Amino acid sequence: MIQAFQIKLAIFFILFALLIDSYSWQAIRALVRDKSNLTRKIFAYIYWTIPVIVTIYFIHGLLFPGQNNNKFIKIYFNGFYFVIYASKFVVCLFLVFDDLKRLSKICWLSVFKSNKKNLIDPTQGDTLEHIHEEKEEEKEKISRSQFLASTGLLVGAVPFIILSRGIIKGAYDYRVRRVQLYLPNLPSGFEGVKILQVSDIHSGSFTNRDAVYKGIQMIKAENADVVFFTGDIVNSKTDELYDWQNLFAEIKAPMGVFSIYGNHDYGDYVNTWKSKEEKDQNLADLASAHKNMGWNLLRNEHITLTKNNQRIGIIGVENWGDKGRFQKYGDMEKATKNMPDVPVKLLLSHDPSHFDTIVSKQHQEIDVTFSGHTHGFQFGVEIGGFKWSPSQYIYPHWAGLYQEGRQQLYVNRGFGFLGYPGRVGILPEITVFTLTKNS
Repeated sequence: MIQAFQIKLAIFFILFALLIDSYSWQAIRALVRDKSNLTRKIFAYIYWTIPVIVTIYFIHGLLFPGQNNNKFIKIYFNGFYFVIYASKFVVCLFLVFDDLKRLSKICWLSVFKSNKKNLIDPTQGDTLEHIHEEKEEEKEKISRSQFLASTGLLVGAVPFIILSRGIIKGAYDYRVRRVQLYLPNLPSGFEGVKILQVSDIHSGSFTNRDAVYKGIQMIKAENADVVFFTGDIVNSKTDELYDWQNLFAEIKAPMGVFSIYGNHDYGDYVNTWKSKEEKDQNLADLASAHKNMGWNLLRNEHITLTKNNQRIGIIGVENWGDKGRFQKYGDMEKATKNMPDVPVKLLLSHDPSHFDTIVSKQHQEIDVTFSGHTHGFQFGVEIGGFKWSPSQYIYPHWAGLYQEGRQQLYVNRGFGFLGYPGRVGILPEITVFTLTKNS
């Protein structure tokens, strides 16, 4: 049964698309107004084909949920929708500017002409000079509209090119980031230990097996002592992982691979479960997949690592998010119950808002929290020490290493992608930490 939320969401996307299409069409129409009738019709047919396809796609998804199982079409249609309408939105901004300018001019002219008529002798009629002025005004209005329309289309081509390139090149452009992690209480036996973190694999979005395997080979080449995976291995269902499971099973570490769930792993975003038992089985199957890959799944529990007769603690919690409707399954009290007194405690928690709201305020014993979740919005700018992304307006900690008092938080930018099938500026990340006691 289709939920009301799905219907509202689909209607929103359809109306948003039609509004953007109707408004940006004004730019095309302004540019072809001097063309032949046949040319104008051809442009109209071509232009309105996309809105028709978008409308049909969303309506079909509403009427026949679950029928379109072609992952490639689903993923790249969403990307196509995002790229096209982000570009058209930019065009619309120019048209809004033009309309506001024209509206202000109309208001000014109406007042000016009204005053002028009061000064002209009505028996004399319009002079040739007055008629010439009106023609020049009309000519200027048309040329200015065409200029703004063409400028808007040119500027709109910029996000189209950038976002398209992000799909073609950015989605699998894996980068290794190296971080020196200073821990004042680090036991000497753990000096120089390498921890590798990956997060947000989102296997349900992958379409390029060779590219994904290239990223896995980069992970293996680091020869890390420990590997952390901080959640969201699937988009919705466990079966998304099966085609990729043997690849990720190649990720090994002598001291262990430790993993947790993210908000997408629970199946909470699937509306076609036939029963609660089916949904529960899906999560049980995901836990089995982690085990089959040799990963140690931590669900509100802890483990200690021992080296040279010295120990540090690893804590893994289920998802806990403080934004929107994200789950609050994480339980720090349960995860740390009966935990031995170790000098360093490392926490795996998918959503960085857990650190902001709970960990930094109630669990000062945690030395470092490893998170993901934000993807850095898959869009932004990182040049030297400067970084910007729309993600920062939602999450105060959204990418990289942060220090809050004596505690540290690292937010991984993610290995995969979701929604928009690409990345611009914020590239997929493999993080390698080297533990050291001395700063």
